[in-house]
Amino acid sequence: MKNFDVSIIMGSDSDLSIMKDAAKFLEDMGISYEMKILSVHRTPEKALEYANSLKENGVKVIIAGAGGAAHLPGVFAALVPTVPVIGVPIHTKTLSGVDSLYSIVQMPSGIPVATVAINGAKNAGILASSIIAVGNEDVKTKLATFKDSLKDAVTKKDEKLQNLGYSAYLEQM
Repeated sequence: MKNFDVSIIMGSDSDLSIMKDAAKFLEDMGISYEMKILSVHRTPEKALEYANSLKENGVKVIIAGAGGAAHLPGVFAALVPTVPVIGVPIHTKTLSGVDSLYSIVQMPSGIPVATVAINGAKNAGILASSIIAVGNEDVKTKLATFKDSLKDAVTKKDEKLQNLGYSAYLEQM
């Protein structure tokens, strides 16, 4: 099995349109990853096999996206207890993702899952990058550059607001 830094897992292919944002950010940071569709409910044996493989290949962070009951992040946090897990609650039609959020964030003591906003896969990628940056100067530099670009964007928006006023600014949006 090949080594990679981050495992991105999701419970269904319907989550892919959200989880791609984590993959894209990791690509921008030059961080290796693998992406899988696994269901702890429908394919528990495959999920267990994959979790066991992660223990052996040096994965540093797991990003797990799930909707509804959203057990995937918590199960992987329990099965791979020494690797940080970042849960991405996925928006659902029935409860707008609040069910997913509660399922992921309300983990029992001893089995933590870092949790980002509903559909917050990009933030999961940023958080995973921050974790990896602790021991990787290249990623640390790229992450600092990204954060600086956020500051620059806000500064430019404020300058535009000051120059145009709110009415003209809104008309251009």
